[in-house]
Amino acid sequence: MTSLTGILSLLSALIATSDALSCTQCMSVSSSSCSGPSVSCSPGHQCGSAYTKTSVAGQTSEVLVRGCVPSSECDVRGGMNIQYGQIKMVTSCCNSDNCAPTIPSLPSTGSNPNGLVCRSCMSADSTWCYTPDTIECTGDMDRCFLMTTKTTGSVSSSVAIRGCTTKSICERGSRSSKIEGLSSEVKFTCTSGGMSVHGVILTPAIACLLMLKLFF
Repeated sequence: MTSLTGILSLLSALIATSDALSCTQCMSVSSSSCSGPSVSCSPGHQCGSAYTKTSVAGQTSEVLVRGCVPSSECDVRGGMNIQYGQIKMVTSCCNSDNCAPTIPSLPSTGSNPNGLVCRSCMSADSTWCYTPDTIECTGDMDRCFLMTTKTTGSVSSSVAIRGCTTKSICERGSRSSKIEGLSSEVKFTCTSGGMSVHGVILTPAIACLLMLKLFF
């Protein structure tokens, strides 16, 4: 029986290994493609792309991040209204070794006020911000959020932002990442009512975007 159990365990390990993908891990701030090393993914992951576009105070920046992502994180679309601007994000996946997922078009989040008003602030040197300033939410951005970003490595930074966001962004779950010499942990708290928050976490793609936008 012990021998049979060992054989079954070995077969299970081999099956799990054979199901694991290898995916390209990279980040680009200037184009819709990037290149980097191939990394081995955990079972249940796919090769994913997260494409984010930020427009703040009349300036626009774009970030593409690729790597291994849980299958549940594929095909997420959403956005955020922040002080003096807006962020939109979309994710996509493919399921073969080192494939490059097609990047779909960014979502249209709507421009008509939906009745929700949220606190709005931004801090480029801490993981907390709070002011009396508010922002009027529009379209399907029906959640208030507080995002905190802690980045260490070749660049160290802390960022905090409040504003409006979509349910799809709030539901993404806890995320941390390490890519190109940077380790990032991004916490994202949401509430469906104005002026208060409870906890969920945001994808590292937006962390990279905001860090680059504020510090480069």
